[in-house]
Amino acid sequence: MALEIKNELGSIDIAMDVIANIAGGAVVESYGVVGMASKHQVRDGFAELLGKENYARGVIVENTEGDIDIDLYIIVGYGIKISEVATNVQSTVKYKLEKTLGLNIKSVNIHVQGVRIINTED
Repeated sequence: MALEIKNELGSIDIAMDVIANIAGGAVVESYGVVGMASKHQVRDGFAELLGKENYARGVIVENTEGDIDIDLYIIVGYGIKISEVATNVQSTVKYKLEKTLGLNIKSVNIHVQGVRIINTED
């Protein structure tokens, strides 16, 4: 399924995976986020971090009459205020998608799947 945008020059089809990958890239660049998690892989309170090539597995994109709803499954760093991280991720993802693709983002829903200690020894 793809999102179709029509303009005076023709039409543009944007795959939902493209939207999901852009959103996932914006998420992992956000302060306080350790990584993305798949909503299907949470077992016994353990969420597996997704690699770069799998960001779309941690993002669900729904299109309802031109309005985009996004669900993000994230893992945050221990000791960081979760509500601040979630608010930052919401605004970052909304801004990035609106500016990059010109989409109308209706909602960005954050699902915190876990908390991990951030490794500061690099």
